[in-house]
Amino acid sequence: MENKCSFCGRSIEPGTGKMFVQSDGAIYFFCSSKCENNFALGRVSRKIEWVRKKVKKTTNSKSKEKVENLKPAKKPKLRSKKKTE
Repeated sequence: MENKCSFCGRSIEPGTGKMFVQSDGAIYFFCSSKCENNFALGRVSRKIEWVRKKVKKTTNSKSKEKVENLKPAKKPKLRSKKKTE
């Protein structure tokens, strides 16, 4: 099962990262000590520049994959008018 970092949103491979469990039962996963320290300092991830760049890259790559998988739209066939004489 792959987890995501609670601070930056990056996926964490099994066997790496840290898991922090609060006394109230909330579970947080961190991919690096950088994310863990920023979370402990009370920083908001959406205001930090390197997190926004990382999120922007992943959303751009996902949107490119979606565009590549789309099939081109079919052009409507034009009906020819029959002349009656």
